[in-house]
Amino acid sequence: MMYSELLTYLSNKGIRQPELGLVLGSGLGDLADEIEDAVIIPYEAIPNFPVSTVEGHEGKLVYGNLSGKRVIALKGRFHYYEGYELADVTYPIRLFKELGVSSIILTNAAGGVSQDFQPGDIMVITDHINLTGNNPLIGPNVHQQGPRFVDLTETYSKRGIDLLKQIAQAEDIDLKEGVYTWMTGPSYETPAEIRMIQRIGGDAVGMSTVPEAIVAKHAGMEVIGISCITNLAAGLQSALNHEEVIEISQQVKPKFKHLLRQLISQL
Repeated sequence: MMYSELLTYLSNKGIRQPELGLVLGSGLGDLADEIEDAVIIPYEAIPNFPVSTVEGHEGKLVYGNLSGKRVIALKGRFHYYEGYELADVTYPIRLFKELGVSSIILTNAAGGVSQDFQPGDIMVITDHINLTGNNPLIGPNVHQQGPRFVDLTETYSKRGIDLLKQIAQAEDIDLKEGVYTWMTGPSYETPAEIRMIQRIGGDAVGMSTVPEAIVAKHAGMEVIGISCITNLAAGLQSALNHEEVIEISQQVKPKFKHLLRQLISQL
């Protein structure tokens, strides 16, 4: 992968040495609007960059200051189900590494699988299960970023998990924790698939995040994952639709943004 042209383009736009990367999922992109002294670039204006096609994913790269840190944010992500190769889905993560990002926060909207979850809950991701049969590291290894074989024993930063728990306790936020399960989508899971996920230890299910987490870990970044539980998974509520995902994420947004701003300030 060649990044020199893109790095020059972004440098000419004023994007230099961000400390922290953000990937903002369905309905959660408004945090990027709070970035100060912002450089905002639509994805379609960036050379060789994918374009987001999903409602709730606005499609802008935003750079600036947030909670005392220089951050770069994806306001909307790319999904395998959109028809992109996983190398394209995770291209921005590799770009973040080339820009010098050392820590990345991955957010998503997810279906609640755990019986303890309700729509509107926030879950810190402690681990993941990949049920897609695919992996973004398949193919030639990007040696300049990481090794051929990557240890995923601690994919999600223990420091980040502990920080989130401390912040949630101090701010009186009911923070859940659990295992995120990745399936390809775009169809929602069947009730039988959700029963399987429950039995193998999944607490939430969604269509993103895991490929980004794997690539970020490969590149040596600290990874923090947060899910907004926007619905109960198939068989646990009467029906599923994307409109509900957006609606619930909008309701949770103030609490979600406050939690993230506190986290960013302490990283």
